Amino acid sequence: MPLFTWSLCWCAALCVLPSVFADAEDASLLGGWQDVWLFRLFLNVLGYATIIIPGYFLISYFKRINYLETGRGLCFPLIKTCVFGNEAKTALLDDDVSPAVRNESESSSSARQAVKLLFCAAGLQASYLTWGVLQERVMTRSYGAGEAEGSGERFRDSQFLVFMNRILALTVSGLWCVLFKQPRHGAPMYKYSFASLSNILSSWCQYEALKYISFPTQVLAKASKVIPVMLMGKIVSHKSYEYWEYFTAVLISLGVSMFLLSSSTDKHPSTVTTFSGVVILGGYIVFDSFTSNWQDNLFKYKMSSVQMMFGVNLFSCLLTVGSLLEQGAFFDSLGFMTRHSEFAMHAVLLSVCSACGQLFIFYTISQFGAAVFTIIMTLRQAIAILLSCFLYGHAVTLVGGFGVGVVFLALFLRIYARSRVKKSSKRPAQTPVQKV
Repeated sequence: MPLFTWSLCWCAALCVLPSVFADAEDASLLGGWQDVWLFRLFLNVLGYATIIIPGYFLISYFKRINYLETGRGLCFPLIKTCVFGNEAKTALLDDDVSPAVRNESESSSSARQAVKLLFCAAGLQASYLTWGVLQERVMTRSYGAGEAEGSGERFRDSQFLVFMNRILALTVSGLWCVLFKQPRHGAPMYKYSFASLSNILSSWCQYEALKYISFPTQVLAKASKVIPVMLMGKIVSHKSYEYWEYFTAVLISLGVSMFLLSSSTDKHPSTVTTFSGVVILGGYIVFDSFTSNWQDNLFKYKMSSVQMMFGVNLFSCLLTVGSLLEQGAFFDSLGFMTRHSEFAMHAVLLSVCSACGQLFIFYTISQFGAAVFTIIMTLRQAIAILLSCFLYGHAVTLVGGFGVGVVFLALFLRIYARSRVKKSSKRPAQTPVQKV
């Protein structure tokens, strides 16, 4: 599986290499080759390789010598947990927690449930809307005196922001696992590294893309990841899909295409073409699709969502801090934070919003299910576009606005169809009980 991820990286590199050489003509204006996005991506991946490759050989060695049977000593529990896991794979049903949730819902008043729903919706909206606004501020605006054109200093290391997000999420999930009882962990720890690698690459692409395209474009492109998620589902998990899923996926692609083709890039600050931003967004969508499908497979082990959050963020911190230290970028970024206290506040707040948002995601899904959560997050995407246009002056044409409407119509159709399918699938199971 690592070979699959590496192949994706190199295929993307070969596809966009001509445009990168064209972009390199502008590199002198931006600070040299180190400011060409593909070069930065190459350095990051090289840093991850210095950790992943030795780890791969170590894991292969322990499996080859059958360490689980022959190993002894103080390190045995740690190596067993990391390489072999602590128990056999146990299939988890999607509705494992549903009976408890349903019983609680039936016993609690509707007013209490309404308060819970408002709490979840408010938490998700506040966390991710703030996160989106700060993300655009950090990546597209200067820090320093004046902030007029040509003055100030821009923060350019997206990987450091990814590290900041992950280290706080790791701390929060670790404390949660200590304070609240969790299922006995069974998955080999190294399996989290696959999701971690794709997750940090997708997050890096998400931040980096804002240097080349607008935030509304990014939000709509993220909504269109339905298609690659379906493709990855077929490849990784061998899933099958209904006709309405393909129909709504085509509608989403149509709406995104209308928005992209009608959007003007004249006001965009980057001298690099929008093509680079679209390619980076494509990388985000591919890596993010792999992350969700790989995590789906990991949930076949008996684990909680917070344990998943801890495992993925643990390897994400290890990979990003290793790469940052090898490049010398870690202390450069800390120096930027000391020079610009406003950036330090924004970076910390970004991390807080990201960590809190993940906890709200888990709580909302456990209490109200995936359909309600998807509706809340879909509304959040629409509000994020409006908020970005208002705060940062992004112009949207009539055709572009119609495209946005098509995207969100398709998303709500998808939610409605999915809820209908779930209801119809439950009816046959309930019918024999009613007859008895």
